[in-house]
Amino acid sequence: QVQLVESGGGLVQTGGSLRLSCATSGLTFSSVVMGWFRQAPGKEREFVAGINWRGATTSYADSVKGRFTMSRDNGKSTVYLQMNNLKPEDTGAYYCAASRYDYYISELWTQYQNWGQGTQVTVSS
Repeated sequence: QVQLVESGGGLVQTGGSLRLSCATSGLTFSSVVMGWFRQAPGKEREFVAGINWRGATTSYADSVKGRFTMSRDNGKSTVYLQMNNLKPEDTGAYYCAASRYDYYISELWTQYQNWGQGTQVTVSS
């Protein structure tokens, strides 16, 4: 049974930082691309960041480049999202997801087949 469990969300002021974690089990973790997505109320789910199986390649949405960093620890089957200089527009539910690919980082949520339950990030102005 595949499980993805996010943690680390919370309430932070503008300019603050948070570090999200996603612990997985039941996956061949070291062989899949992992992604972070977010969804604000009334908006579509959007790609935030992705990382390939080895962690050598990452991809970020333009809105978070230079502020967010995604990493992975294959030994712990866990991915992380370090979020700095947070803005109110970063508010939303953040989800980690496992792709069907090992190298190609897709920005389409339909290309990810396993999802966590999400963790809420709220940035106050």
